[in-house]
Amino acid sequence: MNKKIGLKEAMSIGIGGMVGGGIFAVLGLAVSLAQGGTPIAFLFAGLLALITSYSYVKLSMKYPDRGGTVKFMNQGFGKSIFSGGINNLLWISYIIMLSLYASAFGSYAPNLFSIFDKSIDAHIYTSFIIILATAINYYSIKVVGKIESYAVIIKLVILLSFILIGVYGLIGNPNLSQLSITKWETPIKLLTGGMVIFVAYEGFELIANAAPDIKNPKKNIPRAYYYSVIFVILLYIVIAAVTVGSLPFEQIATAEDYVLAEAAKPMLGKIGFSIITVAALISTFSAINASLYGGSRVSYEIAEDDELPHQLTYKLWNQPIGLLITAVLTLVIANLLQLESISTAGSVGFLLIFAMVNYVGFKLRKEINGNFIIPLFGFIACLLALVVLISQQIKTNRTGVIIAVSIIVMCFALEWIYKKVVPKKGRQ
Repeated sequence: MNKKIGLKEAMSIGIGGMVGGGIFAVLGLAVSLAQGGTPIAFLFAGLLALITSYSYVKLSMKYPDRGGTVKFMNQGFGKSIFSGGINNLLWISYIIMLSLYASAFGSYAPNLFSIFDKSIDAHIYTSFIIILATAINYYSIKVVGKIESYAVIIKLVILLSFILIGVYGLIGNPNLSQLSITKWETPIKLLTGGMVIFVAYEGFELIANAAPDIKNPKKNIPRAYYYSVIFVILLYIVIAAVTVGSLPFEQIATAEDYVLAEAAKPMLGKIGFSIITVAALISTFSAINASLYGGSRVSYEIAEDDELPHQLTYKLWNQPIGLLITAVLTLVIANLLQLESISTAGSVGFLLIFAMVNYVGFKLRKEINGNFIIPLFGFIACLLALVVLISQQIKTNRTGVIIAVSIIVMCFALEWIYKKVVPKKGRQ
């Protein structure tokens, strides 16, 4: 019998999933796109996550299942080529998130310990952390859980300390004027900035996988989703404001991949830089650890539902074979793609997935006792955000858009081939 978890643990799953490596990886990117309006960009992305969390609440209460999003897709669309394609996209989006976290680790680590030069070191550290986390996942899932529970506390303490010291440090800082409305980008660019870094919010969907184990679900499932998303929105907005108000834009651009550590320098000097770097390494490492496990579970659930080859339910050593496939693909993507391309591909994937979750919430509103307007609005908003993101990014980051669209096409093509070409008898 599984141990039931309370509201605090459920919230820590959501907060830990969101404040993984996302904020460390994409903050500099957000500033480069939204300039002084970066806090607003984070607000836009957060509101979209909050609207989507309504559908997750209703679906998690009606269909509590460790498959989480996979279960919701199958419930809304049946075990079809479409649901299979979206579920495949969820697995690949996990891999993209892993690549983002590993890239962030590779960007921060050389600041503490240089081996050759920064570009080579980034690849060494990126590869090392993926291999280490894979080894830990194979060694013991209990260790993964312990690392995650400690890491959530450590990173939140450090980030909240950064905020407290940072807000105090803003008094009299000449860069504070960068937050004025005259330094904001156009509304469409603010929205694009928010959507590129939307990946920083996707982790709340992990609560769905824990739904069967949550005590007093009627009360605690809604609270876990809403409290964790609102907390993270506020956290990100203040972190963005402190960063933009602490450093000139040119300095933020130079240190784009490790900007949060750079933002600690005006307040605490080299010690502050090192403390935030350590926080980034702990956060990204714990996020890689947890997401590797999550990714392998997604591939297992999809295969169990006969939407991917049944061989993915097989075990290699003591874990589903999907763990090794997830790790290898993460190594490839993290070492081949630039951070912005990874972030764009991840955001495109999750915006499409969340649009479909909202649609399922709308479609099954009677069964789940849901509202008519909120899921419908969430569905339209996610699709519009997706269109804005692709149309804006195609001008400046064509590679990221091509990769994102190619991944979506591949996910559906693979599902079509599997369902249409492989005979049913040969699937087991």
